[in-house]
This record gives sequence, C-alpha cells and structure tokens, in this order.
Amino acid sequence: MRLKLLRKQRGISQLKLAMDLNMNQNSISRYENEERQADYQTLILFADYFDVSIDYLLGRTDNPKINK
Repeated sequence: MRLKLLRKQRGISQLKLAMDLNMNQNSISRYENEERQADYQTLILFADYFDVSIDYLLGRTDNPKINK
C-alpha cells in the first residue's frame, strides 16, 4: 500500500493522519508496515483523505486520479 509514500509526500505525520481520521497512530503504523490490512471502509477513508483512487493506494495503477 502507498499510504506511507502519500503521507510523506504531503509532510503529514502518522499522528496527524491518525487524528484527522479519528484513528490510532499504532494502526497507521501497522498499515504502513503491512502488519495489518485495511478493510474496505478504511481504504475509502485513506483514498478520500489523499484524493486518490483505491487502485492507486493499493499499487494496482500508477495513475492517482480517480476514474469517474
């Protein structure tokens, strides 16, 4: 998952991301280190937060734009 890349590109700390999404910082760390897989609703939260498609977030495409 490109969560860590997106977060670092925007200069956002794990703590800020966790607070913005009403999550635990430890959960963010586990998602970034692939110790935990995000469920569908969490993937939507991340994709909406970073304004990218879920496919981009998961590394299935290199196009970050959401196809509508």
